[in-house]
Amino acid sequence: MASMRDIKRRKESIQSTGQITKAMKLVATVKLQKAKARAEDSQPYFKAMYDAVRSILRKSSNLNHPYLQAEGSGKKGIILITSNRGLAGGYNSNVIKLVTGSGMKKEDVVIYAVGRKGRDGLARRGYTIAEDYSEAINEPLFSDASEIGRRVLSDFSEGKIGEIYLAYTEFKNTVSHIPTMLRLLPVDFSGDNEVVETQDALIPMNYEPEAEEALELIIPKYVNSLIYGGLVQSLASENGARMQAMDSATNNADEMISDLGLKYNRARQSSITQELTEIIAGANAIS
Repeated sequence: MASMRDIKRRKESIQSTGQITKAMKLVATVKLQKAKARAEDSQPYFKAMYDAVRSILRKSSNLNHPYLQAEGSGKKGIILITSNRGLAGGYNSNVIKLVTGSGMKKEDVVIYAVGRKGRDGLARRGYTIAEDYSEAINEPLFSDASEIGRRVLSDFSEGKIGEIYLAYTEFKNTVSHIPTMLRLLPVDFSGDNEVVETQDALIPMNYEPEAEEALELIIPKYVNSLIYGGLVQSLASENGARMQAMDSATNNADEMISDLGLKYNRARQSSITQELTEIIAGANAIS
């Protein structure tokens, strides 16, 4: 059995750790409330943007535009959104697994990293990091999304990458966060549940001004909006995951402290019993 001194030191160490995890949980809770409000407020707009642009492009498949064609390089550009800090359970590793488990060859993947954890994790695995936008995840702004969007669209138009993906964590609620890989360009219609033969699908798409000029405005707005939505959703998910992780750590610390308290009392009682036995044995020996 461990000595009383060892048990006491371990208990004090765990109490100190528990205080830290409890404080981190409170900080994450406060940050989550703000991030959750932004995610919930913006989600309807970005979902509507995604559905609307997909509907437009579905009816514009006959157009010859750089944003609609998967030409040039066979490389895939992935905008990877993780956090700059750890202690968030499996939040970062789950997003990284989207890339490593996607079946894409690492030599065919170009990473535009938002978050140091994802950047470092994939760099260690041999993936190419084209750009690092890690500071954007601290306080996401639409201007940050626009900067990322300009870079990936430029690389797409120049043929440096042939596809654009967004890997982020979708925020459902405080306890539910879903790692998601979304293809932005060229738009993938394979998962649509709509029946193409419906009357709405047969309505021709008319552009004013010309289609090419309209798409030059629509596509960047679409890409930037989805990137910003991914940033906001990921920030809320990060704080939700950290809050849960710190709550679990605090509960585990409380359980360990309680267990060590019992062990300490048993060791103390055993020590007292031994001392009494020695005193009685000594008294009997004298008499």
